[in-house]
Amino acid sequence: MTATARGLTDTTTLNNGVKMPWIGLGVWKVEEGQQVEDSVAAAIANGYRSIDTAAVYGNEVGVGKAVRECGVKREELFVTTKVWNADQGFDSTLRAHEASLERLGLDYVDLYLVHWPVKDKYRETWKALVRLYEEKRVRAIGVSNHQIHHLEEIIQDTGVVPAVNQVEYHPLLSQVELLSYCKTKGIQMEAWSPLMQGNNLDHPALRTIATKHGKSTAQIVLRWDLQHGVVTIPKSTKVARMKENADIFDFELSAEEMGAIDAMNENRRFGADPDNFNF
Repeated sequence: MTATARGLTDTTTLNNGVKMPWIGLGVWKVEEGQQVEDSVAAAIANGYRSIDTAAVYGNEVGVGKAVRECGVKREELFVTTKVWNADQGFDSTLRAHEASLERLGLDYVDLYLVHWPVKDKYRETWKALVRLYEEKRVRAIGVSNHQIHHLEEIIQDTGVVPAVNQVEYHPLLSQVELLSYCKTKGIQMEAWSPLMQGNNLDHPALRTIATKHGKSTAQIVLRWDLQHGVVTIPKSTKVARMKENADIFDFELSAEEMGAIDAMNENRRFGADPDNFNF
């Protein structure tokens, strides 16, 4: 279980047997070129083995360069990218996957995700991911920002359950029903913006718990993710922050502390609503 995870190389086993690290580096809003290359290289040098990018981030070239040049064997790393909304649909998704591989300069990605459930397109997009998986062109497939009704539709269409659902997840948006559904179906939930994009990290409940454990409030939130069985990918370009985000394996939150953080939920999104977005 997650509470016994000991470090950055510890993994969860996805529903197809592929192992995915519990913690990774997110590179949303990290600039293509030197900034993203340095960030990914630093993360890997400090023990990270999972890197999460997306076509729309515009930094796949730099991510791929850092992965290829980091000195760690490719099979020891876990690389995620995503098909963007404008490329959704069956044939265009297959082309988008090839384009991502070309930009990354990699033979494969470990996890390929449907970035958003674009109306009238996401079901065909998922069928394309199933095709990629069946042809062994990607190690695992999943979705991002999918609600229960989206998940039920794509599972009904294909009989294939996503390995991962990456969603906005943090103490102010704990998505209890969605997390429970994903666990029941064997879908690994993954948190984007786990640190609330820097909002509310000074919340009194977090401060109290952080003081008790001698940790930062960010570390408390990331530990809360782990103990709920949620993979997390905090973003940072600073080495000291990367190290801090990873230093969450030497303590455990009590049931009472977990409950206090759970009680922070306001169903508050900092990103778009998956049922109401126009991009």
